[in-house]
Amino acid sequence: MRTATYFFIFLNLSLALFEEPAVYPLPFLATSVLEVLCLLVFLGRLTHFAKVTLHNVFWKDTKNICIMVAILLSLTDLAIYGVLRMYDVRSIRWSRIVRPIFLINFAESRQIRRAFRSIRNTLPEITYVFLLFMFSLLMFSLMALKLFGERNLHTAEGLPYFRNYLEIVFDLYVLVTTANSPDVMMPAFDFSSWYTLFFIAFVIINTYIFMSLFLAVVYNNYKKHLKVMPRGACD
Repeated sequence: MRTATYFFIFLNLSLALFEEPAVYPLPFLATSVLEVLCLLVFLGRLTHFAKVTLHNVFWKDTKNICIMVAILLSLTDLAIYGVLRMYDVRSIRWSRIVRPIFLINFAESRQIRRAFRSIRNTLPEITYVFLLFMFSLLMFSLMALKLFGERNLHTAEGLPYFRNYLEIVFDLYVLVTTANSPDVMMPAFDFSSWYTLFFIAFVIINTYIFMSLFLAVVYNNYKKHLKVMPRGACD
Protein backbone atom coordinates (compact mmCIF):
# COMPACT_ATOMS: atom_id res chain seq x y z
CA MET A 1 0.00 0.00 0.00
CA ARG A 2 2.82 2.41 0.86
CA THR A 3 4.63 1.69 -2.41
CA ALA A 4 1.44 2.21 -4.42
CA THR A 5 0.70 5.48 -2.61
CA TYR A 6 4.20 6.82 -3.29
CA PHE A 7 4.01 5.76 -6.93
CA PHE A 8 0.75 7.62 -7.59
CA ILE A 9 1.98 10.68 -5.65
CA PHE A 10 5.08 10.70 -7.86
CA LEU A 11 2.92 10.25 -10.98
CA ASN A 12 0.62 13.09 -9.93
CA LEU A 13 3.55 15.46 -9.35
CA SER A 14 5.18 14.39 -12.63
CA LEU A 15 2.14 15.47 -14.65
CA ALA A 16 3.50 19.04 -14.57
CA LEU A 17 6.12 17.89 -17.10
CA PHE A 18 3.46 16.88 -19.61
CA GLU A 19 0.68 19.43 -19.09
CA GLU A 20 0.54 22.63 -21.12
CA PRO A 21 2.89 24.51 -20.97
CA ALA A 22 5.05 21.41 -20.83
CA VAL A 23 8.54 20.14 -21.42
CA TYR A 24 7.15 17.04 -23.13
CA PRO A 25 3.52 17.89 -24.00
CA LEU A 26 0.90 15.15 -24.01
CA PRO A 27 -2.75 15.41 -25.14
CA PHE A 28 -5.05 16.93 -22.54
CA LEU A 29 -7.15 13.77 -22.45
CA ALA A 30 -4.13 11.64 -21.50
CA THR A 31 -2.99 13.88 -18.66
CA SER A 32 -6.53 14.38 -17.35
CA VAL A 33 -7.19 10.60 -17.29
CA LEU A 34 -3.94 10.04 -15.38
CA GLU A 35 -4.80 12.80 -12.92
CA VAL A 36 -8.30 11.41 -12.30
CA LEU A 37 -6.75 7.97 -11.77
CA CYS A 38 -4.34 9.39 -9.18
CA LEU A 39 -7.12 11.23 -7.39
CA LEU A 40 -9.25 8.07 -7.28
CA VAL A 41 -6.33 6.17 -5.76
CA PHE A 42 -5.87 8.91 -3.16
CA LEU A 43 -9.58 8.83 -2.37
CA GLY A 44 -9.47 5.05 -2.06
CA ARG A 45 -6.48 5.23 0.25
CA LEU A 46 -8.26 7.80 2.39
CA THR A 47 -11.42 5.67 2.48
CA HIS A 48 -9.38 2.65 3.55
CA PHE A 49 -7.76 4.70 6.28
CA ALA A 50 -11.19 5.87 7.47
CA LYS A 51 -12.38 2.24 7.73
CA VAL A 52 -9.57 1.25 10.10
CA THR A 53 -9.63 4.45 12.20
CA LEU A 54 -12.07 5.61 14.82
CA HIS A 55 -14.64 8.00 13.35
CA ASN A 56 -13.83 10.85 15.75
CA VAL A 57 -10.09 10.42 15.31
CA PHE A 58 -10.34 10.45 11.51
CA TRP A 59 -12.36 13.67 11.28
CA LYS A 60 -10.24 15.48 13.87
CA ASP A 61 -7.06 14.81 11.87
CA THR A 62 -6.32 17.91 9.76
CA LYS A 63 -4.20 15.82 7.39
CA ASN A 64 -7.26 13.93 6.21
CA ILE A 65 -9.23 17.15 5.77
CA CYS A 66 -6.39 18.64 3.71
CA ILE A 67 -6.32 15.61 1.42
CA MET A 68 -10.09 15.70 0.87
CA VAL A 69 -10.03 19.44 0.11
CA ALA A 70 -7.10 18.95 -2.29
CA ILE A 71 -8.96 16.17 -4.14
CA LEU A 72 -12.09 18.31 -4.41
CA LEU A 73 -10.17 21.36 -5.64
CA SER A 74 -8.25 19.30 -8.20
CA LEU A 75 -11.38 17.70 -9.63
CA THR A 76 -13.21 21.05 -9.75
CA ASP A 77 -10.31 22.77 -11.48
CA LEU A 78 -9.91 19.90 -13.96
CA ALA A 79 -13.61 20.04 -14.86
CA ILE A 80 -13.61 23.84 -15.29
CA TYR A 81 -10.41 23.74 -17.35
CA GLY A 82 -11.85 21.00 -19.58
CA VAL A 83 -15.07 22.91 -20.24
CA LEU A 84 -13.22 26.15 -20.99
CA ARG A 85 -10.86 24.26 -23.31
CA MET A 86 -13.86 22.93 -25.27
CA TYR A 87 -14.90 26.55 -25.95
CA ASP A 88 -11.31 27.63 -26.78
CA VAL A 89 -11.09 29.84 -23.68
CA ARG A 90 -7.57 30.16 -22.32
CA SER A 91 -7.24 29.41 -18.59
CA ILE A 92 -4.71 28.18 -16.03
CA ARG A 93 -4.59 25.01 -13.95
CA TRP A 94 -4.43 26.75 -10.56
CA SER A 95 -4.90 23.49 -8.64
CA ARG A 96 -1.36 22.36 -9.46
CA ILE A 97 -0.11 24.18 -6.39
CA VAL A 98 -2.10 21.83 -4.11
CA ARG A 99 -0.46 18.66 -5.42
CA PRO A 100 2.39 18.67 -2.86
CA ILE A 101 -0.33 18.38 -0.18
CA PHE A 102 -0.67 14.70 -1.09
CA LEU A 103 3.06 14.17 -0.58
CA ILE A 104 3.01 15.77 2.87
CA ASN A 105 -0.28 14.68 4.42
CA PHE A 106 -0.59 10.95 3.82
CA ALA A 107 0.12 8.74 6.83
CA GLU A 108 3.13 7.18 5.05
CA SER A 109 4.93 10.55 4.86
CA ARG A 110 5.90 11.00 8.51
CA GLN A 111 9.55 11.77 7.73
CA ILE A 112 8.58 14.31 5.07
CA ARG A 113 6.23 16.02 7.53
CA ARG A 114 8.99 16.04 10.11
CA ALA A 115 11.34 17.81 7.71
CA PHE A 116 8.57 20.18 6.61
CA ARG A 117 7.74 21.16 10.19
CA SER A 118 11.41 21.70 10.97
CA ILE A 119 11.62 24.09 8.02
CA ARG A 120 8.45 25.86 9.17
CA ASN A 121 9.82 26.25 12.72
CA THR A 122 13.11 27.55 11.33
CA LEU A 123 11.55 30.37 9.29
CA PRO A 124 10.89 32.84 12.16
CA GLU A 125 14.47 32.57 13.36
CA ILE A 126 16.04 33.33 9.97
CA THR A 127 13.78 36.33 9.36
CA TYR A 128 16.27 38.77 10.91
CA VAL A 129 19.11 37.65 8.66
CA PHE A 130 16.82 37.81 5.64
CA LEU A 131 15.70 41.35 6.54
CA LEU A 132 19.33 42.46 6.88
CA PHE A 133 20.08 40.96 3.48
CA MET A 134 17.09 42.74 1.92
CA PHE A 135 18.13 46.02 3.53
CA SER A 136 21.61 45.64 2.05
CA LEU A 137 20.17 44.78 -1.37
CA LEU A 138 17.82 47.79 -1.34
CA MET A 139 20.59 50.18 -0.24
CA PHE A 140 22.99 48.94 -2.91
CA SER A 141 20.19 49.31 -5.46
CA LEU A 142 19.66 52.91 -4.38
CA MET A 143 23.40 53.56 -4.66
CA ALA A 144 23.41 52.02 -8.15
CA LEU A 145 20.52 54.27 -9.20
CA LYS A 146 22.44 57.35 -8.04
CA LEU A 147 25.73 56.22 -9.58
CA PHE A 148 24.53 55.03 -12.99
CA GLY A 149 21.02 56.42 -13.47
CA GLU A 150 22.17 59.80 -14.75
CA ARG A 151 25.08 58.53 -16.89
CA ASN A 152 22.82 57.70 -19.88
CA LEU A 153 24.32 54.21 -20.12
CA HIS A 154 22.86 51.37 -22.18
CA THR A 155 23.15 47.60 -22.15
CA ALA A 156 24.53 45.56 -25.05
CA GLU A 157 20.94 45.24 -26.31
CA GLY A 158 20.52 49.02 -26.32
CA LEU A 159 18.21 49.16 -23.30
CA PRO A 160 18.51 51.81 -20.55
CA TYR A 161 20.96 50.73 -17.88
CA PHE A 162 20.08 51.00 -14.18
CA ARG A 163 17.44 53.74 -14.48
CA ASN A 164 14.48 51.94 -12.91
CA TYR A 165 14.80 51.18 -9.20
CA LEU A 166 12.77 47.96 -9.21
CA GLU A 167 14.69 46.61 -12.19
CA ILE A 168 17.94 47.44 -10.39
CA VAL A 169 16.77 45.52 -7.32
CA PHE A 170 16.00 42.49 -9.48
CA ASP A 171 19.30 42.66 -11.39
CA LEU A 172 21.32 42.92 -8.19
CA TYR A 173 19.29 40.12 -6.62
CA VAL A 174 20.26 37.93 -9.58
CA LEU A 175 23.86 39.08 -9.17
CA VAL A 176 23.84 37.57 -5.67
CA THR A 177 23.60 34.19 -7.41
CA THR A 178 26.28 35.36 -9.95
CA ALA A 179 23.94 34.19 -12.74
CA ASN A 180 24.27 37.49 -14.63
CA SER A 181 27.91 38.13 -13.78
CA PRO A 182 29.82 39.84 -15.36
CA ASP A 183 27.25 40.96 -17.96
CA VAL A 184 25.35 43.18 -15.53
CA MET A 185 28.44 45.26 -14.73
CA MET A 186 29.91 45.61 -18.23
CA PRO A 187 28.13 48.90 -19.22
CA ALA A 188 29.44 50.54 -16.03
CA PHE A 189 32.91 49.05 -16.58
CA ASP A 190 32.99 50.37 -20.15
CA PHE A 191 32.18 53.84 -18.83
CA SER A 192 34.79 53.73 -16.06
CA SER A 193 36.78 50.82 -14.68
CA TRP A 194 36.50 52.34 -11.18
CA TYR A 195 32.83 51.39 -11.09
CA THR A 196 33.86 47.76 -10.71
CA LEU A 197 34.61 48.57 -7.05
CA PHE A 198 30.87 48.97 -6.48
CA PHE A 199 30.11 45.50 -7.84
CA ILE A 200 33.09 43.94 -6.03
CA ALA A 201 31.86 45.38 -2.73
CA PHE A 202 28.32 44.18 -3.49
CA VAL A 203 29.43 40.61 -4.25
CA ILE A 204 31.70 40.41 -1.18
CA ILE A 205 29.02 41.68 1.23
CA ASN A 206 25.94 39.99 -0.18
CA THR A 207 27.17 36.84 -1.90
CA TYR A 208 30.07 35.81 0.32
CA ILE A 209 29.08 37.23 3.71
CA PHE A 210 25.28 37.36 3.81
CA MET A 211 24.68 34.15 1.88
CA SER A 212 27.17 32.25 4.03
CA LEU A 213 25.60 33.68 7.18
CA PHE A 214 22.12 32.88 5.89
CA LEU A 215 23.10 29.29 5.11
CA ALA A 216 24.70 28.83 8.53
CA VAL A 217 21.63 30.15 10.36
CA VAL A 218 19.27 27.98 8.32
CA TYR A 219 21.37 24.85 8.84
CA ASN A 220 21.91 25.30 12.58
CA ASN A 221 18.27 26.11 13.34
CA TYR A 222 16.96 23.32 11.12
CA LYS A 223 19.24 20.79 12.83
CA LYS A 224 18.19 22.08 16.26
CA HIS A 225 14.47 21.76 15.54
CA LEU A 226 14.96 18.34 13.95
CA LYS A 227 16.64 17.07 17.13
CA VAL A 228 14.18 18.48 19.65
CA MET A 229 11.01 17.52 17.76
CA PRO A 230 9.18 14.67 19.55
CA ARG A 231 9.07 11.40 17.65
CA GLY A 232 5.27 11.33 17.49
CA ALA A 233 4.85 15.01 16.60
CA CYS A 234 4.30 14.27 12.91
CA ASP A 235 1.80 11.45 13.26
